[in-house]
Amino acid sequence: MKNNDWKNLIDKLDKSNMFRLITDFHKQCGKAVEIADSLDLPSEYAEADKIVVAGLGGSAIGGDLLFTYLTRELRVPFHVVRDYELPAFVDKQTLFFAVSYSGDTEETLSAYDEAISRSARVIGITSGGSLRKRCQSDGNPVVSIPGGMPPRTALGYLFFPMLISLEHLKFVDKHSAEMEETLKLLKELSKIYSSFPDNPAVTLAQKLYGRVPVVYGSARNTSAVACRWRTQINENSKTFASHHVFPELDHNEIVGWEKLEQITENFRVIMLRDSGDHQRVGVRMDITKAIIGNAPAGIDEIWSQGKSPLARMFSLICLGDFVSFYLALLNGVDPTPVERIQTLKKRLAGG
Repeated sequence: MKNNDWKNLIDKLDKSNMFRLITDFHKQCGKAVEIADSLDLPSEYAEADKIVVAGLGGSAIGGDLLFTYLTRELRVPFHVVRDYELPAFVDKQTLFFAVSYSGDTEETLSAYDEAISRSARVIGITSGGSLRKRCQSDGNPVVSIPGGMPPRTALGYLFFPMLISLEHLKFVDKHSAEMEETLKLLKELSKIYSSFPDNPAVTLAQKLYGRVPVVYGSARNTSAVACRWRTQINENSKTFASHHVFPELDHNEIVGWEKLEQITENFRVIMLRDSGDHQRVGVRMDITKAIIGNAPAGIDEIWSQGKSPLARMFSLICLGDFVSFYLALLNGVDPTPVERIQTLKKRLAGG
């Protein structure tokens, strides 16, 4: 499509200005760092011997990304909970992040109450709602972030406060240089991916149009990013997608490409690759690509960009967000509304 074709599609379909939110993501990340830097945490929080993040959907993926980013550095166990109940190991020695963009996610509120009953060291991250009220009432620190956005577009506000909190408490070293590189790279990529008519995000979205995206990452570096790609395609593009990770998928899913050719020929594989991947994982990706061959409609290898692990991780996130947006336009839908999620919430509330 030509320049004006894309612009006309955005004007026609993007009623809530998702394009601006995605394009300005680098600005959001910068603001998130500023907000988190001013957070004052109790000194005893630094004595925790485990870390738990509770959240759902867009409010949980930040925890997954944080674990991926810090897995080589953290010396204490780290766990993400997407449920109403907490594992038995959560206790008074647990640093507990309750993350809910709206502040009213019922599973997170349930987990928060259970964490309070076990005397965990709680930090809330929210734009308001019941979570902020409970934190303030209980005397727990809370990171107040700007509201009025779809939770999935608030990743910067949900990720960086956790990272900086762990820095303040000295669970990890400062990552100022990596943050600076990441913000600069995101700004550069945003300019590229928002230009028309030809850019890598548009090209990949066109390849995925009419196909079922299958996103593959590596367990060590890009598992959470692959999950982010899947959920962004689900919510923004309103289409089904799946994800899996190496090396695990070579012990099961690789066999699944053998049959049902009439179905798998409508799938398209996206392999997320990173220079920090284990050398044997890289070999596995190459061999797997050759083995599954023409079973899917195509295989696209996407390499991360940047020097630091943080920049490389967010470079892939940025691309995935733009791809899901352009795929929504190709599908003829407004990327922002998630009507089925809202219907589910109303029914859960008895409405």
